[in-house]
Amino acid sequence: MAKIYTVDLTAKEHEQLVELTRKGRPGARKSKRTQSLLLAHEGQSDREIAQNLHTSRPTVQRTRQKVVLGGVEGALNERSRAGRLPKIDDKVEAILTTLAQSMPPDGRTRWTPALLANRLVTLTELDEISTERIRLVLKKRLLKPWQRQKWCIPRVIGAEFVWRMEAILDLYAEPYHPTRPPLCFDEVPYQLVREIHHPLPLRAGQPARYDYEYKREGTCNLFMILQPLAGWRHVVITARRTKQGFARWMHAIVHEHFPHAEQISVVLDNLNTHTPAAFYETFPPPEARHWARKLTFTHTPKHSRWLNMAEVEISVLLQPCLDRRLATIPVITNEVAAWETDRNRQQATIDWRFTIATARDKLRRLYPCH
Repeated sequence: MAKIYTVDLTAKEHEQLVELTRKGRPGARKSKRTQSLLLAHEGQSDREIAQNLHTSRPTVQRTRQKVVLGGVEGALNERSRAGRLPKIDDKVEAILTTLAQSMPPDGRTRWTPALLANRLVTLTELDEISTERIRLVLKKRLLKPWQRQKWCIPRVIGAEFVWRMEAILDLYAEPYHPTRPPLCFDEVPYQLVREIHHPLPLRAGQPARYDYEYKREGTCNLFMILQPLAGWRHVVITARRTKQGFARWMHAIVHEHFPHAEQISVVLDNLNTHTPAAFYETFPPPEARHWARKLTFTHTPKHSRWLNMAEVEISVLLQPCLDRRLATIPVITNEVAAWETDRNRQQATIDWRFTIATARDKLRRLYPCH
């Protein structure tokens, strides 16, 4: 096949290329193009040139084309390119940072790189900016406005918060004594749900399937009592949450499981039913006073239920045991009883590492006089 582009160098061009091979280091790419042109001028075929220079035939062909259409300089040197977009200066970067930390526009839940790029073009003199450049600037500033994290934010900051927190942590740090056992108490509502269509079981190559239709059957309440140092817990399911139910259940726990305890410290949250007044609304005054003296309630700070170990144990219960559709209280009671028996047999405990020393270090900003 005849060559479309034939290399026919003038004496001056030939001398220029030979001079490039004799002195200096023009670079690997430029050096290979120079040798390719010299060999092509001598009459070697593209295949021979590619073999001698350890390159490909299309590369040799492109070099021929460039020297015929653009001369020696066009074949040896790269054409100028548009290059990258203008670099974001400090002013534009400050605007972008402030924008990313502001509220998103109406109709949007959060900022995205595309939204930020469009708004930045509107607010500055930039003609355009890529979302990748936006991402790199936000990465440098450690900002991710498209992400949101669920977090427990304490509402009570200061002495009121820290003294309640340290009282609980001090109780957790005490050695176990059978006559003065510490307990953690919590409760959570649970939605009763009935299947409309029978689920399909697991098969090879196909996961278990359940229908999107279901029927709500009301709610129930799960009471969780935990003895963290002994690895013991007990759960009771009731139809609703009341002060009388709380008082009777606390009475049953103490009477059946801790009859020889002299004093019991209970960590619990600030629900309106979690108060010694519940005993007086349920039992005669002498009996109510007896239980009020025997049980010492230590309430977690407001909006800080994470300090209650029973909260952790409830999450252990909900995910592996109750994360499914269950329709009746008896069914839930049987399932929870099996879970409870297994956990108590293992004497599973919570590896609680948050101490007063840790709190004073990690949460020093909450201490008024730290």
